[in-house]
Amino acid sequence: MERRNAGFHFIETGSWSSGWGTGAIDATVFIDGNNLYHNTRSMGFAPGRIDFESLVRLVCAHFGARPKSVYYYNSVPDISDGDERYYLHQKFLSGLRRIEGFEVMTRKLQKQSNAGLIADRVGEARSAGFCAQCLQLMERLCSRCIGPVTKREKGVDVAIAVDMLNTCVLKDEADMCILISGDADFIPALDIVRSRGKEVASASVHRGYSYNLRQKHRYFVLGPRELTSVLKR
Repeated sequence: MERRNAGFHFIETGSWSSGWGTGAIDATVFIDGNNLYHNTRSMGFAPGRIDFESLVRLVCAHFGARPKSVYYYNSVPDISDGDERYYLHQKFLSGLRRIEGFEVMTRKLQKQSNAGLIADRVGEARSAGFCAQCLQLMERLCSRCIGPVTKREKGVDVAIAVDMLNTCVLKDEADMCILISGDADFIPALDIVRSRGKEVASASVHRGYSYNLRQKHRYFVLGPRELTSVLKR
């Protein structure tokens, strides 16, 4: 079943089977796909080889939990970025959608003009009293360094935080919230979930795993041995 909300695309694929773990506590798992992708690559592992079913099992077992539901979030390239990149990503997401119990949410990478950023830099120089010739030179240099257009992920982190609060607090769907991400931006949301009497924890590879996030809540570092154990055979 498909559902759409505020520009996001969800794919619902059912509930977890009884064979998905025997932990003592039900957990809802939230996977920050972009964060996991980049940090896994930085450790020399191919993100596309990760068996997400095995990853969820491993993380939940570490915390003595069983997955009640899993939400996976990622941004997707536009087909204009190249057919190969686009279709490889779609193939990857299709594989996730076939995993029982996964809900996949995607958002397109947004094109953002840097004209405003360049104007701000030139404005600062103008306020500092730079001459007209210097301002023209600075504008050219800024355009060359910053570039005309960038791609950025928009809204995914906010969606994860909102869904964590909605699922774990308002709907009270599970007794534990597990975040697979190393991003410290999720600390406030996790704090709120814990303040409502829920257990919270995070898991991530070492590189990119926020020290503050690890200090605040239970954590699980996915090292080379753990990553190797969840690669597709």
